Amino acid sequence: MVKTVDARGLSCPQPLMLTMKALGEADEVVTIVDSAAAKENVTRFGKSQGCEVSSEEKEEGTYLTLKKAKAESPKVEAKPTATGIVLFIGSDVVGKGEDHQLGSLLMEKFLHTVGGLPQKPEKILLMNNGVKLIAEDSLAVGEMKQLEALGVEILACGTCLQRFQLTDKIKAGKVSDMYTIADTMFKAGKVITL
Repeated sequence: MVKTVDARGLSCPQPLMLTMKALGEADEVVTIVDSAAAKENVTRFGKSQGCEVSSEEKEEGTYLTLKKAKAESPKVEAKPTATGIVLFIGSDVVGKGEDHQLGSLLMEKFLHTVGGLPQKPEKILLMNNGVKLIAEDSLAVGEMKQLEALGVEILACGTCLQRFQLTDKIKAGKVSDMYTIADTMFKAGKVITL
């Protein structure tokens, strides 16, 4: 059975959530989206579920077809990551003081220090102004690249990047979605919010 999801005009995470629901009810789902972020989010989700994902561009939108694998392996209960630590950053500065330059400098120093610790976070989640940390003009972009090189996965909210017009200016990490960010937080052994 094929289910069709018309997710045009819907904001994150609605296209992904509707696709997830439909995939629970059918072996094949066609999701119609009209934004690059929704296309990427639904595609990533489909692949994470072991689906074969194909895409077709049409005048009225992008048609994403997700087909479940023939022999589905049993789902394994999600376990915390290796260290179990996820760092959630919602700002590009440390603290709430009025000196933005000081806050930016403190963030750069904090991230540099985290890179030198023996136990590092498994993932760093960036939302709101936190996504600015991976932009090309950020004081901390070098530290974020270093953390990524050390194996720390950096996920940035796609809606936030679009809002700040930074989608094409990121130099570290990858664009993510609300579902993946929330799912990562709930599966973590420990979430540290900065």
